[in-house]
Amino acid sequence: MGQELDEVTLPGFLKDLKDAAINNTKTITDSPATIRAMVQILENVAKRADSLNITIFEESTKNIMESAGILTTDTARKSWLDLNNENSTNKQNKFASSLFLRAFEVITTSVVNQPLKINTPHIIFTKTNFTNFFSEDFNSSVEIDIPEAGGGKQSITVILFASMDIVLPAREKATLSSAVINGKVALIRPNSDITNISIAFDVLNDTLGNPKCVFWKFDLFDGLGGWSNDGCSFVYSINGTVSCNCNHTTSFSILMSPSSPDDPTLNLITYIGVGISMACLVICLIIEGIVWRKIRRNTTSYLRHVSIVNIAVSLLIADIWFIIGAAISKTENAPACTATTFFIHFFYLALFFWMLASGLLLLYRTVSVFEGGLSKMSMLIIGFCLGYGAPLIIATITIAATAPSNQYIRENVVCWLNWDGSKALLGFVIPALMIVVINLIILIVVIVKLLRRRVGENAAQAGEKHVLVVIARSLAVLTPFFGLTWGLGVGTMVSPQNMGIHITFALFNSLQVTFHV
Repeated sequence: MGQELDEVTLPGFLKDLKDAAINNTKTITDSPATIRAMVQILENVAKRADSLNITIFEESTKNIMESAGILTTDTARKSWLDLNNENSTNKQNKFASSLFLRAFEVITTSVVNQPLKINTPHIIFTKTNFTNFFSEDFNSSVEIDIPEAGGGKQSITVILFASMDIVLPAREKATLSSAVINGKVALIRPNSDITNISIAFDVLNDTLGNPKCVFWKFDLFDGLGGWSNDGCSFVYSINGTVSCNCNHTTSFSILMSPSSPDDPTLNLITYIGVGISMACLVICLIIEGIVWRKIRRNTTSYLRHVSIVNIAVSLLIADIWFIIGAAISKTENAPACTATTFFIHFFYLALFFWMLASGLLLLYRTVSVFEGGLSKMSMLIIGFCLGYGAPLIIATITIAATAPSNQYIRENVVCWLNWDGSKALLGFVIPALMIVVINLIILIVVIVKLLRRRVGENAAQAGEKHVLVVIARSLAVLTPFFGLTWGLGVGTMVSPQNMGIHITFALFNSLQVTFHV
């Protein structure tokens, strides 16, 4: 198709392309293959115009911007995620986003050399003449300043993309991270070399931090392209604006990531609290080991202590992995952080599922005949399947669903489940909070049943009832406390800048064991 284009046929072709794109927007954006075909068409147009020195006039430029803009709409997000999937075996797919941006860089050299201002719904194209210095605010979202551009009349072309973050992945030169594109993407092409340019971006999401000034480098990752900060430096971040300075011109933006408060008080509370927690758990397990032979008075008492031991073991191992995660999160070792997050996720879930096992034991022994029903071995098997089997299934599904797209962990922040990208954290929050609700319902049922029990009981039944009351009392304290603790944990994700929530969560998380013991 592109080989038939020339100075005469190109304008008509671009008009037809724009009409077809607008009339078939949903069909195009829903199909990765169709998007890739559109990118190929734009690339052919750019190459043809460049090789034949075809001048692209204003109307044709506008048609290009409108056609291409459709590929940057939110409805195309899923298709671009499929195209940019780094595990895809189709290399052509993975190159699509970089080729899309490259087409614009080539097209700008063929646009007619006169001032232009073209506004389309998704892309703004500006071509301006200036002398000595340049300063302009584009759509109140990107401000460009060139203080010294040399003498004489010059021109600069700026293409501002409203949502290029849908197209371009946030992969960096240095490492894979949880960073996202948090500003408009601005393609800047002057007609001469510029060695000093200042760019100020309005951030799209003000809950993110750690700004990094970057440009798209086409030869990174074996030609796939990626973001690099070579020649660009961060200047300041004030009131939702990030300022950058670069010694070259190309396509720029800013990368930002979920910020985690690095506060000495918070760190001290966390590490001291976790240390106390681990010490208490060890003491708890030692005590359980000493009295283990004396707790076999009846099945319920025995199973209660089995639950206690497994809750303590799960929390102790989770705390150990938490310390390991805190140590390696600073090293940016993604595989190690992924493995650590899996074990933290698994053992914290195991803690909650053993609490559920305790609750179900309490309910079963309350509503059933005291010495009838399931055998001790049957209940042990059910307890271990529930306590460790269910967490293993959930943790495995979570990592399998999110790790291939590099959205399992919150890299460079802390070794824990991702929230901003894949919402992998829901793989912990939903089961944990559901168990809290189920146990509270069980407590209400059990309390009502116990209050209705007749006074005339034999010694065995009285002993059994005493054990049930002890279990109920433990759950009555632990269930709301754990629910409140991890509810605050969700709060740290929703409001990462709120130091009050972080400190309160650290305190409650440390006190979990005190309440358990």
